[in-house]
Amino acid sequence: VQLVESGGGLVQPGGSLRLSCSASGLTFSRYTMRWYRQAPGKERELVAAISNTPESIDYADSVKGRFTISRDNGLSTVYLRMNSLKPEDTALYYCNAKWIVSDYWGQGTQVTVSS
Repeated sequence: VQLVESGGGLVQPGGSLRLSCSASGLTFSRYTMRWYRQAPGKERELVAAISNTPESIDYADSVKGRFTISRDNGLSTVYLRMNSLKPEDTALYYCNAKWIVSDYWGQGTQVTVSS
């Protein structure tokens, strides 16, 4: 199983990025997909989640109204659209796939919000 994140980078405050997480080696449609982030010196926190039934979506309060999670089961990919980015969104963003006891993580993609 492999999860590969992409789309991170350096962006100015107020800017946008779209992260992608491409999965292989698993039946993607079964899995709840989540995005987490971890800033230096802080604990990893859940940013957004989308279940295998697309109508079940959750966001951290800190990103509601700014971030949008979506998935394409045909491409085995989950996305995180991030708008109105703030310096406090700076972190390493990780993709997670979970189904029953199966639990997989990507290596992360760095997002830096700075002027």
